[in-house]
Amino acid sequence: MTVCVFASSSSRVNDEYGIAAQKLGMLLAIARINIVYGGGGIGLMGKLADATLENGGRITGVIPFFMKNEGWGHHGISEMIITADMGERKKKMFAMADAVVALPGGIGTLEELTEAITLKQLGLFRGPIVILNTLQFYKSFLEFLEHMISGHFLRLEHKGIWEIAATPEEVMVSLSRNKGWIEDPRRIAKI
Repeated sequence: MTVCVFASSSSRVNDEYGIAAQKLGMLLAIARINIVYGGGGIGLMGKLADATLENGGRITGVIPFFMKNEGWGHHGISEMIITADMGERKKKMFAMADAVVALPGGIGTLEELTEAITLKQLGLFRGPIVILNTLQFYKSFLEFLEHMISGHFLRLEHKGIWEIAATPEEVMVSLSRNKGWIEDPRRIAKI
């Protein structure tokens, strides 16, 4: 199994987020689950990668050429895929992934998470999507999704697209369950 992990590149966030990223990297490495991620060397991305490598795990970075030139890539990753742009980066990451895990992050992480949800809603991605809600980071986002459902912008069934985990250990349970979603998502994609 290969899990695509989306996460912040900020190194200025609460330490608890970094601890959760490290724990997830360690747990995925121990479980021999491969990781594909954005290739960053700092923030939650860097902590995830460091912990994965320290525990003998396999992690592949995918980074756009301009970010590599800025020196933003992780220098210890042996498998780094360079893409032309951000769109190609995401496309490559989704193509490699059997599952998606979203850690706390900024607008880029949010955009990646919502694209994963959209792809699964349309049946273009079939794997589990797990939101690691460390320190209730995604509380407002999850409330907004509920608002979309109550306003009939999403169906109630669409709540089955994602799972919410409070801890890295819960992420691992969600990944192991991998219960899928519905057989024909396009049947209910149109509201």
